[in-house]
Amino acid sequence: MEISKPHAALLSSPGTGHLIPVLELGNRLVTHHNFAVTIFVVSSHASPAETQVLQSSMSPKLCNIIDLPPVDISGLVDPNAAVVTQIAVMMREVRPNLRSSISSMKLKPTVLIVDFFGTESLPIADEFDMLKYVYFPSNAWFVALTIYVPFLDKVVEGEYVHQKEPLKIPGCKPIRPEEVVDPMLERTNQQYFEYLRIGSETLMSDGILINTWEDLQSTTLTALRDEKFLGGIVKVPVYPVGPITRAVSGLKSDLFDWLDKQPSESVIYVSFGSGGLLSYEQMTEVAWGLELSQQRFVWVVRPPTIEAADAAFFTAGKGGDDPLSYLPDGFLRRTQSLGLMVPFWAPQVDVLNHPSIGGFLSHCGWGSTLESITNGVPMIAWPLYAEQKMNATLLTEEIGVAIRSRVLPSKKVVRREEIEKMARMIIEDNDGKNGIRGRVKELKHSAEKALSKGGSSHNAFSQLEKQCKMSMERQKATAQ
Repeated sequence: MEISKPHAALLSSPGTGHLIPVLELGNRLVTHHNFAVTIFVVSSHASPAETQVLQSSMSPKLCNIIDLPPVDISGLVDPNAAVVTQIAVMMREVRPNLRSSISSMKLKPTVLIVDFFGTESLPIADEFDMLKYVYFPSNAWFVALTIYVPFLDKVVEGEYVHQKEPLKIPGCKPIRPEEVVDPMLERTNQQYFEYLRIGSETLMSDGILINTWEDLQSTTLTALRDEKFLGGIVKVPVYPVGPITRAVSGLKSDLFDWLDKQPSESVIYVSFGSGGLLSYEQMTEVAWGLELSQQRFVWVVRPPTIEAADAAFFTAGKGGDDPLSYLPDGFLRRTQSLGLMVPFWAPQVDVLNHPSIGGFLSHCGWGSTLESITNGVPMIAWPLYAEQKMNATLLTEEIGVAIRSRVLPSKKVVRREEIEKMARMIIEDNDGKNGIRGRVKELKHSAEKALSKGGSSHNAFSQLEKQCKMSMERQKATAQ
């Protein structure tokens, strides 16, 4: 490892949707900005998808990946506690292991970058005289809410979901009460207190990295940089460094043989993310809606849940019952010329990159959203949990690259007639009447420009690199 290179230590929280953007951030720092990178992984060890992601990231080996010893939280948190609570406790308990690992490194990192669940580890950076940043693999609106929620906690009375008016964030789009993130649903729940803490601790960092880019969210980014935001008490630099997404793998399979035979932009890709599940009733309605629409489709199907929509978060990719057995009688026979069912998992980036894909029925996880935009694919927004309701609103009302149901899928069952209508609308919009397809293709080019040399995100990375090199010079001068 060259001593002249900045050395970044990245800390990832459990979950495929958290791990992938941290790994990809590390890869970009190495390949485009001359960093050496060590990634500390806190894995759940229950998710085959997570294991697969880690194994695939080992080759070619761009980053040094260290799997931190697992922590036992069974005596610290209820097994039925919210996912946010469980992750927060895991990240709290892993701190001694992180400190020990950094301490044993021959060449200490210049900078510690934690994802937003790892903010309690920021003081460890101070112990080793490192710069410290928080990485939000999400959008700028979510960041604004996260760092503003300690203020809302002081001024809003009663539950957020019971408010009559939208929650106002200075300079940003207001948030409707029914769209607040999961930790804000119940103010006495531990996940709310963890979220409050994350919002406060983020402002103790040297900067915030966000997986977005200037053209995509210019208004919100301007608000975050405004000295009046949060009363001007804290000024934390904001670095929009996105879109950070996975690369196409070039995988070949029967799925791609089938896609090769379909007309351009004629297929809807249906997937609810690594952790999302549907109820049996909703799964049935999706099946009927796709069949009635007579549109071609690829559906990544999993068995239904009787629990929360995020029930598969820690077990993503783990097999179980045959998901095809839950589909309506005769569905597979009647749709065999129209659609393809893929049990449990599909290589999503490769699918979205295929020219036959014309729409994406998505849970609106931010990683999936960026993969759709960067491949020029319009979306049907189907939010299930976390900040996905906010994402769906952003995509439909502000960015203009998606359509959505009149009801929230996380609250009510979306009926087959509406699914049929949305499927037709997204695919049959070849003349561009609703403007969505043209808009998403514009943003695809905007994203490419942002990451290219001289682009806004490339420049943000260069600023980060400059800060790290200045820190190295200071450390060198102090040591002499």
